[in-house]
Amino acid sequence: MKKQEKKQKQIHIVSFSGGKDSTAMLLRMLELNMPIHYILCADTGMEFPEMYNHISDVKIFLQKYYPKQKITIIKSDKDFLYYMFEHKKTQGKNKGKKGYMWMDWRSRWCTSKLKQEPIQNFYKTLEKDNDFEIIEYHGIAKDEEIRTKKNKNNKRKVVYPLVDWGWTESDALKYCYSKGFFWGGLYEYFSRLSCYLCPFQKIGELRILYYYFPNEWAYMKELDDKNIALYNRKFRADYSIRELEEKFKKESACKSNK
Repeated sequence: MKKQEKKQKQIHIVSFSGGKDSTAMLLRMLELNMPIHYILCADTGMEFPEMYNHISDVKIFLQKYYPKQKITIIKSDKDFLYYMFEHKKTQGKNKGKKGYMWMDWRSRWCTSKLKQEPIQNFYKTLEKDNDFEIIEYHGIAKDEEIRTKKNKNNKRKVVYPLVDWGWTESDALKYCYSKGFFWGGLYEYFSRLSCYLCPFQKIGELRILYYYFPNEWAYMKELDDKNIALYNRKFRADYSIRELEEKFKKESACKSNK
């Protein structure tokens, strides 16, 4: 009779951005007593203050109800400003030049340098001297299931609990609200949350930033002025932050004159 093969150990890791989908996924997994060994959160350093407050609230929630669970914050050795203005390129036509400047469709360095690389470095350390299967849990909702097709990982098994449960983004947000998490009202303004200074935001989202988040807007303008001065590169191909500001002011003036 053949010996039964030893079952490979599994490590269960929750990918936690702090947004409504990953928060709902985490809370429900805890409620269902699903296995969780790590809760990973990649901090870009450029999130809304309300988002950092939310992550602190989740930490307090864990301490109170699930004291064995901790959030592991992953950060790059270098920060956003270093990569934007100081990082020296080592290859390509811009070899030797400093700074990645504003992100665009050709280079989303913010994602690769501040999220993907730090997380992959964590996994490499974890995998170095261990023989086990890593199970990643990603907070993608049912109404965005198409994203799961593009999110393949040949090394690790990726699971999408919200999809499995049939939860939409709206379901996830309602569930978080029912648990007392409100992000300081951010979801009353935005349908999804990312770094507030992302150039890939729609004009409507930037308009909201201008009107309701003056501190973040002022900092974006400061960075944009520096990008223009150093690289002649404005926030977007179609608008600098100051040009957007003028646009929004004119819109406001037109509405006032009607």
